[in-house]
Amino acid sequence: MSLQDTMNGLGQSARAAAHTLSLAPATQKKRALDAAAKAIRARVVDIVAANEIDMKAGEEKGLSKAMLDRLLLTPERIEAMAAGVALVADLDDPVGKELETTVRPNGLRIRRVAVPLGVIGIIYESRPNVTADAAALCLKAGNAAILRGGSDSFHSSGVILECMQEGLHAADLPTQAVQRVPTVDREAVGMLLKMAEYVDVIVPRGGKGLIERVQSEARVPVFSHLDGINHTYIDALADLGMAEQIVVNAKMRRTGICGAMETMLVHQDVAQQFLPRAVEALKSAGCDDIRGDEATQALINGISAATPEDWDTEYLDSVLSVRVVSDLDQAISHVNVHGSNHTEAIITSDPSAAARFQREVDAAIVMHNASSQFADGGEFGMGAEIGIATGRMHARGPVGAAQLTSYKYLVEGSGQVRP
Repeated sequence: MSLQDTMNGLGQSARAAAHTLSLAPATQKKRALDAAAKAIRARVVDIVAANEIDMKAGEEKGLSKAMLDRLLLTPERIEAMAAGVALVADLDDPVGKELETTVRPNGLRIRRVAVPLGVIGIIYESRPNVTADAAALCLKAGNAAILRGGSDSFHSSGVILECMQEGLHAADLPTQAVQRVPTVDREAVGMLLKMAEYVDVIVPRGGKGLIERVQSEARVPVFSHLDGINHTYIDALADLGMAEQIVVNAKMRRTGICGAMETMLVHQDVAQQFLPRAVEALKSAGCDDIRGDEATQALINGISAATPEDWDTEYLDSVLSVRVVSDLDQAISHVNVHGSNHTEAIITSDPSAAARFQREVDAAIVMHNASSQFADGGEFGMGAEIGIATGRMHARGPVGAAQLTSYKYLVEGSGQVRP
């Protein structure tokens, strides 16, 4: 069988499974997810063993420390993955939710009701936990999923997929509701992007190269997830103790995630007081490559010069760019020029400055007095997420189960005819 025939087969079975899922009651979907979470917990040893194969191959390929961290599955991370699936199971079912009701002067009652999107193709790199997150969210929203994980996590993702399919089988739902492309051949990605007959939307989750390819080649709608060039701006009226704790967390909690801070902006009025303590705290936490503008270099010895490319780079590593800005206007301007519409943060005790920053900054998530690492569907109460959508169409920000639905209008009359 050719690769194209294999891909068409995936699409056909996914379309049939999506119809069954769209009609499944909330209790049946919950049963499937609870069983999948149980299967993940029961197969921790299998998942760790598969992950060790992927980790060894990744080390031999020379993957960066950040990429290996994304790939790694410890028993603790596996438990968090299972807990995320269980949390999605307990969420309110978004399908069938009445979003709006109007009654027209002629007596027609018009309801807008949430419905599944259909078949969702998900293309992702490295992180094997996305297999569980994506499958759980698609299932909750009544969608079938075709997964195409990265070659780096092929073995880990395979065992996790088996757990999700065990859950579907236990609930008498078609296991074809969650499938994966059975090859690491990059040609399969191009085929998936063009399967408009079977796939309703593509969700890419990965690096800039992947996103650009998806946007260029896709013949179906795409939920865009661009890189996370995220900023934290320390305002003139910031609580500097709070700011220090936040920036260390925003940069160093996990450097390889898309919510990590990549550039720190500091108001000139507090730069002399704040920067020495912040840089010391960041270096103590392991951020040993800090690059600054001239004003930052003048205040801190040993800081290398930031290049124009640094302001537009998602490091995903223990590297940070720092710039001293003259005021809120310059901070907002820098963010809107160099940001990636992902997550931005302001630290200030001035409500008017916070309100203006949140209003004028163009990003899916804008935070006030909080770490950018909270840019996560689980932290937003969604249980999990497929990714952070940075586009402006349909979904923006964390894409959870509710964001994986569309809607239709149900119109009820009593014999009305149009004049």
